[in-house]
Amino acid sequence: MSQSVEPASSGDRFVTLRAPMRNEQEIKRSRFIACLYPVSSSQQAREHIAELRKEFYDARHRPSAFVLGAGHTEARTSDDGEPAGTAGAPMLQALVAHQTAPGRRDLSDVLAVVVRYFGGIKLGAGGLTRAYGGAVSEALTRASFVVRQRMQLVDVHLPLAEAGAIEAALRNSSLHVVATRWTSTEGIVQVAHVPGEDELTREAVAALTGGLARLIDAGSEWTTRAL
Repeated sequence: MSQSVEPASSGDRFVTLRAPMRNEQEIKRSRFIACLYPVSSSQQAREHIAELRKEFYDARHRPSAFVLGAGHTEARTSDDGEPAGTAGAPMLQALVAHQTAPGRRDLSDVLAVVVRYFGGIKLGAGGLTRAYGGAVSEALTRASFVVRQRMQLVDVHLPLAEAGAIEAALRNSSLHVVATRWTSTEGIVQVAHVPGEDELTREAVAALTGGLARLIDAGSEWTTRAL
């Protein structure tokens, strides 16, 4: 089921899982196995859900929820046989409400599937809601994360004779040098910066190169770093 969620705070940065992980809880004799995955598309999420259906073929329920996009642009849930609204929705809420830093709720590109083995004691609608949402929240407290950041790229074109020394100066500065390539006439150092820092980056490059550089915008790309 498609869901509407509150947009994340920024479309240029979000946090996601470093790697898949699982965490199991027992609540009134029922086993709740929370399985979390980093995903980049709804197709990838569906593939993981299908894999878990095969692995846990004997489980009574395997509800799921996932959220995608830096701005929480896509979200879907499934109750998988549990009473409507008692499983997928609280799982999704646990994902989007998770604070990756104080006041920051930008977790995305994450799939949660909670496998339930019924233990013989009914939990009721409220109990199920707390159990499924709590299973995801508890798993998130044990997970490790990375930051995905959209970076703007600038190609710094340098005269070949001075390129080696200037490249070293750029790399030893606070600028984020992505790569260097060479032609027969020049060296080209690619520098990345966060959106909104174009002028600061250009000023820093100009100061480090003595005005010898020719700067050309090179688009943008998503990068990954530790949280």
